[in-house]
Amino acid sequence: MVSLEVVLAVAMFLLVLGVIGVFVPFVPGVLLSVLGVVLYWWGTGYTEPGTVFVTVTVLIGVLALIVDYGGSAISAKVGGASNRTVIAAAATGVFLFLFAGPAGLIVGVAVTVFAGEFYRTRQMDRSIRSAVFATIGLLASTLVQFILALSILIGFVIAVFL
Repeated sequence: MVSLEVVLAVAMFLLVLGVIGVFVPFVPGVLLSVLGVVLYWWGTGYTEPGTVFVTVTVLIGVLALIVDYGGSAISAKVGGASNRTVIAAAATGVFLFLFAGPAGLIVGVAVTVFAGEFYRTRQMDRSIRSAVFATIGLLASTLVQFILALSILIGFVIAVFL
């Protein structure tokens, strides 16, 4: 049987990794945080940190998934970008992330949306608007996920240690 101290250590590791993972594409940051909470809950025989806390944490995880996979795309669509441009921007951003980190992701999304929309519409203002919306959506999505993951970590520490 695994000791509760080991379960707690792994849960804390997952919670911290979840906060960091928010900034890494394809790493389900908030879901790692949720996994940490559920693991500890299981390790305590479903007694700590409490059913309400675990339920709220799982709901936050679902919300984070929606924000993660929809934030930038929804923003780009609101800004007027086509589905094709949104898909191309996502692929380019991820590819550039591998070589240039977060800056590559942000610049890749912005430039691809601008170029795609300018090619499609030949309207400078509309292309800039779409690129700005997509970039703001990407940054806002990351910020919201960071806040959610950090909230889960802080809530867990309060529920378990205080």
